[in-house]
Amino acid sequence: MTLESSETEFASRYAGWAAVGQVYPQREGSPLIEFSSGGRVLYLFDRSGPYAVRPGPAKLVVHGILDLSATEVRTEPADRREELTVIGISGLEGVGEVLDVSRRSWVVRARLPLVLSSFTTLPEVRPGDWVGFRTLPLLHGFAIEQGFASNNRPT
Repeated sequence: MTLESSETEFASRYAGWAAVGQVYPQREGSPLIEFSSGGRVLYLFDRSGPYAVRPGPAKLVVHGILDLSATEVRTEPADRREELTVIGISGLEGVGEVLDVSRRSWVVRARLPLVLSSFTTLPEVRPGDWVGFRTLPLLHGFAIEQGFASNNRPT
């Protein structure tokens, strides 16, 4: 089972949920993008092509594969507080609100929007539900826009 038919199709489908942040210069030969967004620094596998993502302001779709054994639906969270912790070099653990649901993916806001997917059936959720989650490494990054003026940032 695949989650995407192509990198451009996946990026286009989730462009409206791209995270806004800052890309830092890559080390020569590294496939990882250093991306700062939502008060966190993420290392993302560059799915836009080698060296396609340039340093500076950027909008990236941040995509992770869920570790379903560490994922739970929290329809009535106690405090409705988004949490996001970086695990290892390129994994995440957090709590956030579900914004969108498709067959094998959720869009979750946990300090920044994340597209979280699974190769198997996901627990049933609706937009507005809250989930606790953990992703497997590596996170992927799909570039949407770069070098935009700060007044063009989404609200």
